[in-house]
Amino acid sequence: MHIQISLSQQTLTFDDGQGATVTYPVSTARNGAGEQEGSGCTPRGRHIVRACIGAGQPLNAVFVGRRPTGEIWSPALAAAFPQRDWILTRILWLSGCEPGRNRLGAVDSMRRFIYIHGTPDTEPMGVPASHGCVRMRNEAVAALFDKVRAGCPVTVS
Repeated sequence: MHIQISLSQQTLTFDDGQGATVTYPVSTARNGAGEQEGSGCTPRGRHIVRACIGAGQPLNAVFVGRRPTGEIWSPALAAAFPQRDWILTRILWLSGCEPGRNRLGAVDSMRRFIYIHGTPDTEPMGVPASHGCVRMRNEAVAALFDKVRAGCPVTVS
């Protein structure tokens, strides 16, 4: 089992380890690749899924601080809160595996709250637009979530 995220192609490929692979369009950081805290960049290198958050939540469930708010994203909710960076449906929280590159200190992916998560359908896929996370369509992140377990390796390149 492995997740590969391509920054250049804006794709996430999941290999279940038994011969089946699926590729999804994603949106990574508008600011490009980078590991520095506060950069708004997507960190590269080897990671693992540290936590899987949101099991049983409906599609478009809104999360703040990794907790469901009880809200369901809608265009009306988005209009009421235009500055929110919407984290929806499921969260796969990433932790870096390479000390000094994406783990510990000012480059720690987990402390930077780097996730694979759902986003509103109004947000583009296939182009860099996030604040550092890997955004996916809600149906896609829910399907991926059902196949992934904590500890799953993730490579971002």
